[in-house]
Amino acid sequence: MQGTLRFENVTKRFGSFTAVDGVTLEIEHGMTFSLLGPSGCGKTTLLRMAAGFEKPDSGRVLLDGKDITHLPPEQRPVNTVFQNYALFPHLTIRENIAFGLKISKLPKPQIQAEVDRMLDLVDLTDHADKMPSKLSGGQKQRVGIARALANKPRVLLLDEPLAALDLKLRQRLLVELDAIHDEVGITFLYVTHDQGEAMSISDSIAVMNKGHIEQIGKPAEIYETPRTSFVAAFIGDTNFLEGRVTEPVSERFSRAEIPGLGPVLIDNDKPVRPNDRIHLSLRPEKLMVSREKPISGEWDNAVPGTVEDVIYFGSHTRFWVRCGEYRICAEQQHRTFQLDEKAPSWGDAVWLRWHANDGFLLEQYREEDEELLTLPEE
Repeated sequence: MQGTLRFENVTKRFGSFTAVDGVTLEIEHGMTFSLLGPSGCGKTTLLRMAAGFEKPDSGRVLLDGKDITHLPPEQRPVNTVFQNYALFPHLTIRENIAFGLKISKLPKPQIQAEVDRMLDLVDLTDHADKMPSKLSGGQKQRVGIARALANKPRVLLLDEPLAALDLKLRQRLLVELDAIHDEVGITFLYVTHDQGEAMSISDSIAVMNKGHIEQIGKPAEIYETPRTSFVAAFIGDTNFLEGRVTEPVSERFSRAEIPGLGPVLIDNDKPVRPNDRIHLSLRPEKLMVSREKPISGEWDNAVPGTVEDVIYFGSHTRFWVRCGEYRICAEQQHRTFQLDEKAPSWGDAVWLRWHANDGFLLEQYREEDEELLTLPEE
């Protein structure tokens, strides 16, 4: 299959800084694959090595089994879409899209047909003869995508392509980009620091941190079953609870003591024994907030607390609840008309309830991730 991109034990250093450290990764043909992580994690360096703009200090880059590590960018069957559009300001939209095809010296009728197809693909036929300065940011980025696709690359590299756009435009273009991928069917390698972008467009995600890949998986797998504290905190928001296992309760569940919360039930996501130290990730949306003590099922947890902060977002409300030494964030979706009921407010005594299955035990906990272990107070 054409379009399978592979990095084999790739390392890249810039002076004393190691941007990518021994990464091995395979991206299958036809996938939309995202490299996700904070600034400086190595994601853009990996993309630039795929494009040929950087060469690894060690390791190999392969495309469909062929070693392209030292192949110059112009000889690689890949194209890049940049954050800043990189359009030629003196050329019309049609001429921008046709540029690479003319360099390839294709016949004029073939160039015209391909440009027309690309204009239709990105819904810019009516703007074909305009100059880039007359287009909106979203339209310019669609021109950049069309120009990159016109040469029929095996892999399209997208380097933070929507970062310069406002939120609503980013959301709309994500839908359009997904539709374009379905239409052309080639491999997309998408680099972003925005978890929402990666979650919404990707078939698979690699979460990167400090030059390493922390976890690879489908969006739902990454979100629901994070491997490390870094992944749990970077993908969405979460609460971290620490404690020790006290006893098994069933084949599936155990009881653990969380200082300040008391005994809670946990799902044995990982093998645990009495006295094992645990690190539990608990997403805000998994928690129910109520003034009255809830009627709990056999495997539910219910702990009392006091509301310290409330932020209303329209579609949902976030509560920060003090439970012993923990300040826990809970998120409540507004599924009914909110003005008919009084929500918990500052200083109210409340209960937090969650099912034992809704917390997830992390495989790793690292002190260097400590700055990520607290939810922002927005």
